[in-house]
Amino acid sequence: MGFKLGYSTLRWQTPDFEKLLTQLKDAGWDGWEMRQSLDWVGTPKRIRQICDNAGLPVAVVTARGLPIDKDPNQMELNKRRMDFAAEVEADCFMFMGAGKPKDRPLNDSDIAALADVSEEWAEYAAQYDLEICYHIHTNTTVDSIEDWAKYMSLLRKCKLCIDVSHSALWGYDPIESIRRYRDSLIYVHLQDYGHTSGGGDTPYQVDWVEVGSGTTMDFPGIMRTLEEIGYDRWVTACPGQVENRSDEERMRVNREYLRELGY
Repeated sequence: MGFKLGYSTLRWQTPDFEKLLTQLKDAGWDGWEMRQSLDWVGTPKRIRQICDNAGLPVAVVTARGLPIDKDPNQMELNKRRMDFAAEVEADCFMFMGAGKPKDRPLNDSDIAALADVSEEWAEYAAQYDLEICYHIHTNTTVDSIEDWAKYMSLLRKCKLCIDVSHSALWGYDPIESIRRYRDSLIYVHLQDYGHTSGGGDTPYQVDWVEVGSGTTMDFPGIMRTLEEIGYDRWVTACPGQVENRSDEERMRVNREYLRELGY
């Protein structure tokens, strides 16, 4: 297995990092995806020390929104997060698209604007030799197989994160999307779902569950495909929204499922 297994902290709002990262390490994860505000995380020196103590590096740092209108405050906020990602030696910096227009249909100029910001961010991050990647996501600027292809055709430096669940929600077999975009792929999200509704002109409503708990995703095939193409970066699991389950239980349930697959 050439890749490492990360855990997304998207459910952690104001975490006790010392406690939770120790639990993550004990559960068998190789690293973690940081989503929290820098006001909570603190300095790169602080988080590096916590990571060193736990023996668990920051795999990826994520953006806090993407402004296709290049709002100056949002642009600067995310540049500071890229600075932080470089300081903690994250493998890459990940972002998602903006929300859809509320008063009109999405058009190609919106996709072009997203690509323009993506490339500007990639240029900024290049000073640190830090790669950035676009995370495909339903209910955002790019929300179909066709628009995904249009967006990818406009990129030069910005790379890609495939979240297999969102590919599947668009009706695109994740295995096929991984093969198609293998040359741009630098990050992978494993996420699973149960009941869904919406799509097209109606926003997706999704019941997010623990990885392996749904009935749609072919995770064994996805993992085999990553090995077949020689993928050697981070593969990160996203926990579900299961009620009455502690953070530690989520860590262990998701990691145990991947062990059952041989990882």
